[in-house]
Amino acid sequence: MTLTPTLRSARPRTTAASARVGAPGRRAAREAAPVPAATDVAGRGPAARMRRLLLDTASALIRTQGAVPSVSDVAAAAGVSRATAYRYFPTRSKLIAGVVDHSLGEVRRRPPLADAPVDAQGADRLRRLFESTFGRFQEYEPQMRAALQLSLEHAALDRAGLLKEERYRRGYRVGLLKDALSPLRGQLTRRNHELLWKALSIVYGIEPYVILKDIWGARDAEVEAVARWMVEALTQHALREAPGAGRRRTDGSPDRDDGDGSGAIELR
Repeated sequence: MTLTPTLRSARPRTTAASARVGAPGRRAAREAAPVPAATDVAGRGPAARMRRLLLDTASALIRTQGAVPSVSDVAAAAGVSRATAYRYFPTRSKLIAGVVDHSLGEVRRRPPLADAPVDAQGADRLRRLFESTFGRFQEYEPQMRAALQLSLEHAALDRAGLLKEERYRRGYRVGLLKDALSPLRGQLTRRNHELLWKALSIVYGIEPYVILKDIWGARDAEVEAVARWMVEALTQHALREAPGAGRRRTDGSPDRDDGDGSGAIELR
């Protein structure tokens, strides 16, 4: 369960000792704290707690304001100095990357494929990835939409030659899908493997939620169902074009060619 901070009141608890130091002293102590790596959010030290505070505050602003907050906005809402916030997140790109990683960190650091056999048959690993993680995107939809929003904004500014900050780039899905598709590498041609990899990257992310909800008015369950159908359709098409596809079914067993659809990859 994600804890959402109360804006403006999310500052660390003041103790009697810190009260004697006074606001300038507390602020200096915060700024002097070492800045941990982005993956150290789960740590227990003061720097890790500060990072969590800033990320939780940024997530709360995204949910309540529907826009990508500036680093200064996050600092003000969290009750810390701008200097402190900028030490942890020098740009909006770093801030949003931290927010998304904080939200989906467990999926990224240890996806459900970690305990799946590397030589799993056919699309088993791909199915496991979608079944175990795609539904979680709805929980963090505001944060993922914010990341998409910033990516589109930066792309437009870059094309116009007006981008004045580090460009935000997404791409965690690329590695996750590469791992999920590894059992199919030997079955597909190099070109078809790359085509499937790139096609699935369109499905595995926030984009289906944006298109199906905003244009079609779909609910979360329908978004997930359509995405799974797309995964099956894309995978089946790639396997039909694989060398020797007429001599085997998609799970590697002999093809019965009886037209009953038994060779389909079932994405429950």
